[in-house]
Amino acid sequence: MKGVFKTDQGQVRNHNEDCGGLFYNQKGELLAIIADGMGGHQAGDVASQMATAFVRKQWEQTGDFSSSEAIENWLYETASDVNEALLEHARENEDCAGMGTTAVMAVCSDIYAVISHIGDSRLYVWNEHGLSQVTEDHSLVNELVRSGQISKDDAEYHPRKNVLLKALGTEEYATAETQTIVWRTGDKLLLCSDGLTNKLHDNEIHSYLQNDQSIDVTAEELINLANERGGEDNISLIIVQHDVSGKAGGS
Repeated sequence: MKGVFKTDQGQVRNHNEDCGGLFYNQKGELLAIIADGMGGHQAGDVASQMATAFVRKQWEQTGDFSSSEAIENWLYETASDVNEALLEHARENEDCAGMGTTAVMAVCSDIYAVISHIGDSRLYVWNEHGLSQVTEDHSLVNELVRSGQISKDDAEYHPRKNVLLKALGTEEYATAETQTIVWRTGDKLLLCSDGLTNKLHDNEIHSYLQNDQSIDVTAEELINLANERGGEDNISLIIVQHDVSGKAGGS
């Protein structure tokens, strides 16, 4: 697998509340994670950094999984453990009260990608059929779209667009959704925070991912475009390309 992680503070925020990375377990299996923190007094960056560090530590201690179902269970339980750790930290540190974070994760093998997410950070898959959004945002506006109360176009400009229905660290029993998809050589996964998707349409993301240039260059161009369009939020993304010839780069 080839992979790259990039994060950018953006043009407006005075610090970066996003975190993420590409990590390997004892069997050399790759896990990618993007976390987008929220909360006052820089508690958002505490939440996203804690979540990423927790997942990394647990992942690097794992061995071989017998099936995609076993990985799904691991991701589900790990997200629950992260949620508990964040709640405990907030209880013990008054300046972190109300903090939380989204999380989107993918464990990548040669045959499948096992995905977990909570919040509105997304995972897309790009292949010969085009670009598809795999995750469903856990947000108020997405629920309004799903229930037919507003259109997708209305959602783009809804005043409560950033209201999340689920995130890690915000409630006692927050649970992540997990699923497994099949992917093949040449396919690409994009994990990203809403700092990217609030500035680029899916057809634009598709046009960048279909290019034959390196994924490092593609990642940089996507972040630059989001910044050119205002960059009001932090912008983070991971691109993983299915390529059995080597390991992922970046950190």
